[in-house]
Amino acid sequence: MNKILVIAAHPDDEVLGMGGTIAKLAAQGCEVNVLIVTDGSSSQYSESANLAEIIEAKKQETWACARTLGVKNVYYGELPDMKLDTVPHITINKVIESVIDQLQPDTVFTHFWGDVNQDHVNVYKSTMVAVRPVQGQGVKELYCYRVPSSTEWTPCKGDSMFMPNCFVDISDFAQQKYEAFGKYATELRNYPHPRSVQHLQELDVAHGLEVGMGSTETFVLLRKLD
Repeated sequence: MNKILVIAAHPDDEVLGMGGTIAKLAAQGCEVNVLIVTDGSSSQYSESANLAEIIEAKKQETWACARTLGVKNVYYGELPDMKLDTVPHITINKVIESVIDQLQPDTVFTHFWGDVNQDHVNVYKSTMVAVRPVQGQGVKELYCYRVPSSTEWTPCKGDSMFMPNCFVDISDFAQQKYEAFGKYATELRNYPHPRSVQHLQELDVAHGLEVGMGSTETFVLLRKLD
């Protein structure tokens, strides 16, 4: 059975980017785990007197989403939300490395290097350190996923454009994905915002039409060792 780790900077990145693929992998018998690197709330609600309660509520939403998708476990890095550019690179490395050392996954999904969100970029950079191909590294497959409201807002330049080379048909799991995203009540937005269920549905259909499939999620494959 494959052991998979999905690394996300914030709560909801995992379902926005690859919720259907997570559900599909779990249904196929893979062990899927999620690491949320930041607390997801400390910047957005920095002036709130109830910040601790807000962070805990976000964790409950994450777990509700995870259960809907079939995720085995959720890990939390607890680093400051929207401030990873102020956190020492080695600190982010250690958060990711510790979970990889604990789980020993053979497959890792992480953020795309060209995202407009700098937390995503820093998580990508630290993932590359954590899974560097030294002797004994157990990660055999490495992918980047896209996150609506972050990846597509990057300027269309060759070094930052998301150009997928891996496509996953999620037709049988699309509704499960949208239901799971609905567990993030604090993150849902009204259409046509990218973090709306209708936008996700349209995006998944559009990606499928590009390759002659049903609803589809797209990835950049960075490593595959046989």
